Amino acid sequence: MPNPIVWWELATHDQEKSAKFFQDVFGWELELDEKVGFYKMKHEPPQITGGGIFTLKRAKLPFVSLYIQVDDIEAKAKEIEEHGGLVKDSPFEISSGIQLCLFNEPSGVEFAMIAYTAKAIQ
Repeated sequence: MPNPIVWWELATHDQEKSAKFFQDVFGWELELDEKVGFYKMKHEPPQITGGGIFTLKRAKLPFVSLYIQVDDIEAKAKEIEEHGGLVKDSPFEISSGIQLCLFNEPSGVEFAMIAYTAKAIQ
C-alpha cells in the first residue's frame, strides 16, 4: 500500500486519564515520553488494514474514526462505561458477522470498536 497511515494522536484535556482508560480497557502499552511530553504506544509494523471515504448521512460534521478491533464487543462496551467512557451507539450488526459500537473516551473524543464473528470470517 503506498503511503499507509502509520501514526495517530489523541488530543485530550487529561492525557493521564485518557492513557489509563486505553491501557485498562484495551490493554494498550503506553509510556510517557518525558522528552516530548506525551504518551506513546509501543507498536509493531503498521496494523491498519483498510479504510474508506464516504458522504455524510447521519452525522452533521465531518470526522475521522479510528476502529479498535475486539473479540467480545458487548463485554468491551461494559468495560468502557466502567472506566469512565460513554457508549454512544450500543453494539449493532452492520452486516453479517460484523458488529460496531461507537463510544467516547473519558475526555469526549469518539472512537469505534469492531468485532468479527465466525460468519464474517468464513
